[in-house]
Amino acid sequence: MKNWGRFFSLGILLHLALFFLLGNSPSLGYSLPNSVSFPPARSHPLPLSLEQWQNPTGDYFDRIEPTPLGYLVWSDFPVKIYLEPGDRSTDQKWSKAIRDAIAQWSVYLPLQEVTEQENADIIWWRSRPPTRAQIDRENRQLIIPRARNAEAKYAFYLRSQTPPILAHRFSILLSPDQNAIHTLGTARHELGHALGIWGHSPLETDALYEAQTSNPPPISPRDVNTLKKIYEQPTQLGWEIADS
Repeated sequence: MKNWGRFFSLGILLHLALFFLLGNSPSLGYSLPNSVSFPPARSHPLPLSLEQWQNPTGDYFDRIEPTPLGYLVWSDFPVKIYLEPGDRSTDQKWSKAIRDAIAQWSVYLPLQEVTEQENADIIWWRSRPPTRAQIDRENRQLIIPRARNAEAKYAFYLRSQTPPILAHRFSILLSPDQNAIHTLGTARHELGHALGIWGHSPLETDALYEAQTSNPPPISPRDVNTLKKIYEQPTQLGWEIADS
């Protein structure tokens, strides 16, 4: 088994005092006034699909990590998803796996594939994540971790409008080199992270299980229970920033 904990990493591009910026699109940057008032953490209304969801099988919410701005909750639906285009002859398995994962998670949150990267909330890239060596200073060793198949990162930014909205965006690297079953399992898992489940389940029957298995599990009731509980939590994301 591979440790899913190495498959995603915290990606925060956050400068609270002066400026938020993601990518190179001018529409995503916003210069803050000298004094601003960040929004208090509040809960957003649940999407109807999650509001109606009821299942008594439990969750793993206690293993979810909030960010400095609260839980990674989307509030502007549908969540827009962009797939890096590729050669049709080699793209089918990779893109089909992601689209199947989108369809499966769409049962619980409104999702939409878009064709323009600048309009996307979640961006998929056809690439194996880079291998990052670690230094064991105590033993004076260089540790080369195993190759990873995927990595999800998020960044905060200000959505340009009046007043601006505190928002986030996800970027996911997904290797095209796995077989179809594991590409789908990895896509399902990483999309779960991008939809807000920033943590792992200890049970191998959950899609967000902490290790990769030979037979990747589907989205479980525990996954959805966890997702619903996350969306019930207060967050600063999705709320307006005002002059103080």
